[in-house]
Amino acid sequence: MEFVNEVLDFLQTGFASINKMQGLIIAAVAAFLMPSWRRLLYIAAGAVIVHVVIDTLLPVLARNAAFRLPELLEPSYWRYLGLLFVGYVCVIAVFFAVKRVVLKR
Repeated sequence: MEFVNEVLDFLQTGFASINKMQGLIIAAVAAFLMPSWRRLLYIAAGAVIVHVVIDTLLPVLARNAAFRLPELLEPSYWRYLGLLFVGYVCVIAVFFAVKRVVLKR
């Protein structure tokens, strides 16, 4: 039962990390571009990459800050990427389901 609680907590944290304006816009565009359910994991991985690129470049472009690479060697950063991936899978799946119902192809 403890394992189930950890998985649910991971899913909830991933969803909460996407539930911001930037994440919702990325997920909506990704769902609009997604052709079928089979592409969900690939589209979510691409959304994570776009999210990381925006997080990295936004301070540079908006505030002329110094360019800093993400902490790729830190385990906490990889956990953050995993949370983003799980969150994007959930949100893109919901957006795609709504798209399929509304647009009925």
